[in-house]
Amino acid sequence: MELLTGHSPDPDDAFMFYALKKGLVKAPFTIREFLVDIETLNKLAIHGRIDITAVSTHAMAYIGSKYFILRVGASMGLRYGPVVVGNTTKPELVAVPGTYTTATLLVRLAMPNAKTVEIPFDKIMDAVRAGGAVDAGALIHEGQITYERYGLRKIIDLGEWWYEETKLPTPLGGLDVVRVSLGIDMARAVKEALLESLRYAMGHKDEALRHAAEFSRGLSINDTDRFVRMYVNEYTVDMGADGEKSIRVLLEMGGRERGGLLPEHQLVFI
Repeated sequence: MELLTGHSPDPDDAFMFYALKKGLVKAPFTIREFLVDIETLNKLAIHGRIDITAVSTHAMAYIGSKYFILRVGASMGLRYGPVVVGNTTKPELVAVPGTYTTATLLVRLAMPNAKTVEIPFDKIMDAVRAGGAVDAGALIHEGQITYERYGLRKIIDLGEWWYEETKLPTPLGGLDVVRVSLGIDMARAVKEALLESLRYAMGHKDEALRHAAEFSRGLSINDTDRFVRMYVNEYTVDMGADGEKSIRVLLEMGGRERGGLLPEHQLVFI
């Protein structure tokens, strides 16, 4: 059985899926990779068009009835996350990487007086550097560790803000989910295969990092290693009670902050 599998073309996802992609772990299915930015994956998941996919935590408010959440594979950071950069301490217009991204929801929670405008994630840094159009931007992926090299100044680390508010890890993009219509048995098989893929990568780090570096958009191997270590951690192996709670709390806070505009949702973890 072939399953359409989506994830971002980023080092951490590439690291996790390496062994599964290469057939180095046993699984009762094969995968057909679909590599695209996280906001596109969110929108595909809203329409139920992909079997296994990484999604933003924010998007779970819209797809909870369609997808199981795997406790393995999550990207979470303790006291770090998306970074808002700019040239003023009180920006009025912040560039964000998409409607359903967690970075966008965190900006709205942490900076309620700022307005947001959507710009592709890989164009945000340039927009902030150019000035004029936006006052600041929320950086995800490699921008979180490279912005200072481009003369940009941190306004707020949304992961630090989230920890001070909740004492929980930041629930970012990279939640791995499986389409409910495939059934609970297949979802569990995907969970076990992804766990084995992750364990293989951790046990063959240099090999998996070389593969991950192909998706690093110009990062050095040391920076690729740093980025992977940020988002492939203990919460990736098993998000645990704190990881699950962080997802629920974020969506509850988001619903309140947006006047109940986040839809009622159910979350099923396996």
